[in-house]
Amino acid sequence: MDVSELDYEFRDELIAQRPAEPRDSSRLMYVGKESTQHLTFRDITGLLGEGDVLVKNKTKVVPARIEAKKVTGGRVEILLYHEREEGLWDSLVKGSGIKEGAELYAGETSLRVERHLGGGRYLLGCRDGDLLMEREGSMPTPPYIKKPLRDRDEYQTVYAREPGSVAAPTAGFHFTQDILKELKGRGVEIHDITLHVGPGTFLPIRTERVEEHSMDSEYYVVDKDTAEGVTKANREGRRLILVGTTTVRAMESVSRGGVVEEGKGWTDIFIYPGYRFQSGMDMFMTNFHLPRSTPLMLTCAFGGKERVLGAYGSAVRKGYRFYSFGDSMLLEGKV
Repeated sequence: MDVSELDYEFRDELIAQRPAEPRDSSRLMYVGKESTQHLTFRDITGLLGEGDVLVKNKTKVVPARIEAKKVTGGRVEILLYHEREEGLWDSLVKGSGIKEGAELYAGETSLRVERHLGGGRYLLGCRDGDLLMEREGSMPTPPYIKKPLRDRDEYQTVYAREPGSVAAPTAGFHFTQDILKELKGRGVEIHDITLHVGPGTFLPIRTERVEEHSMDSEYYVVDKDTAEGVTKANREGRRLILVGTTTVRAMESVSRGGVVEEGKGWTDIFIYPGYRFQSGMDMFMTNFHLPRSTPLMLTCAFGGKERVLGAYGSAVRKGYRFYSFGDSMLLEGKV
């Protein structure tokens, strides 16, 4: 499939610069098998109910973006995204003339360029990376968000618990604690996974064919409670709703024919049209994604390319808010 087939007409003014306030006041497009409804996110409590199983990603974004300087005074931007071993961080570095052996300075902390890994990626030596992020870091919001965050919590889900992501699982932004409490009261069974979102989420697809693209590996954890709960629901024919592409990628990495196994590790699973889903997902909650992006590919794989792009066209015409801080879609699987 050509990447160009996953394009759509768009207007830049539809890019949301702030999350909806309150968060559950965002719009919700419910794309069912027989009809489409235009709702408000808080209406989700009327769409889900007794016996349904909802799975979400409890990863927490870390303030991984660091402003630093070279010895010469030139500025660089660092994204610390994975401590490979103690004191050694896989990083993205933006700046010219970055050489192996050079020292970079952020506040009182020195970072040594140990190795160039290609494509703007470097291995940096930094003994106290977590402390550096807390002191000097900022939240690594996508480049299309032009307004500064009012605080770090603005770029977190209300249920973020496990630090490790450099981008938020944005499909979960619309949930409030009150919504989650009401869903539980209606008999919805709620589970968590963890998938730490890596820097690949910021990088464009550079191939012309979808099949030629490779996904970055990202660390995930699916615990015993979630695995057993989802497997039981599948056997009993209850609906499974997964929140966001990160949750889908984690669940698909440990599923086979509706049976989910407890597990953790690194996944580079790439889901695009033609993929056969294994987790038993019945409904998918997601935001409206960039053209030609891997999250859009996953959405099209589940809902059907023509159907999903048709829904996107409707969202553009009706002025939905797009991307990370934008509105939500609840999508049933292909007819």
